Amino acid sequence: MTDADRRDRAVATLRRCAFLLERAQASAYRSAAFRTAAGVVEQQEPARLATLVAAASLTDLPSVGARTAGVAELAWRGRDVPYLAELESELAARLAADDEAAGEHADAARDLRAALRGDLHAHSEASDGATSIQEMLLAALEIGHEYQAITDHSPRLTVAHGLSAARLRAQMDQVTALNRAVAPFRVLTGIEVDVLDDGGLDQEPGLLDELDVVVASVHSQLRMDRAAMTRRMVSAVRNPRTDVLGHCTGRRLLGRQRPPSEFDARVVFDACAENGVAVEINCRPDRLDPPHELLAVAVAAGCDFAIDTDAHAPGQLDWQAVGCLRAAQHGITAERVITTWPVERLLERTHG
Repeated sequence: MTDADRRDRAVATLRRCAFLLERAQASAYRSAAFRTAAGVVEQQEPARLATLVAAASLTDLPSVGARTAGVAELAWRGRDVPYLAELESELAARLAADDEAAGEHADAARDLRAALRGDLHAHSEASDGATSIQEMLLAALEIGHEYQAITDHSPRLTVAHGLSAARLRAQMDQVTALNRAVAPFRVLTGIEVDVLDDGGLDQEPGLLDELDVVVASVHSQLRMDRAAMTRRMVSAVRNPRTDVLGHCTGRRLLGRQRPPSEFDARVVFDACAENGVAVEINCRPDRLDPPHELLAVAVAAGCDFAIDTDAHAPGQLDWQAVGCLRAAQHGITAERVITTWPVERLLERTHG
């Protein structure tokens, strides 16, 4: 094995640790330490790394601390990495517990998870995500996806560094270049566009027409009167540029909790079904949106669904299992989940 191969193994091990920490909702500081160290090690000449490992001096590298250096050195030498093994064991235990808790729906949820081909809602460092698009794609490839949409925020959401039209166009050019490098995997251009108070979409209409996926979400005035919120959401859903209705109630279940917004769910979901807008089953542990009672209404209305993670870090892309269980609990089949569709069929719908 060459020193370049050893470097690649060390980098992959550091990235896997970061992925598992992100998936487990560990502190962003811990996962960022591993992901940053991976980037630093990857940039080094193999011969220099060999010298540093031999001298037990990987901590001489910027942003490489004692723990990340220890992980990288063990991986470089081809030895077992106890810290990685601990993280993998914790994940296996969580998955086993989740499977047991799923009960009679476990098989259906597992089958639906296996059928998923991609994710239509994820953020990069261009808005409020933690990493580059490239890091998100590496994780999507590791999971086994065939495509990944990048849906950073729109301009009005300044707290999340929403993208101006110019910044979004630059990102679209970046995605075009990435697609040439990662084919046959597909990176989809997209946006999580803010639904304005009057139901309009917070981006230039012509630019929205050029995107592969438009996820429309309400982020402001969540305590709006029920009738006004219903009109607002229906207006957004009827916009021909909207493909997915994101986290429809806006609720927050963890941390700074927030109650769901109020709207006439049947009216909104009927509009989704009539206009070919998928209802997002948001898999973030702090959202799990829609709530079960509204998910039942969407099923009865004949809606299609997108099982999305709303990931803000690469490891969070592996949160789809919880959305699959929620779908299985309501008898939602793969045919009604657009994220199980081949990318060509998906784009026929979103570009139609």
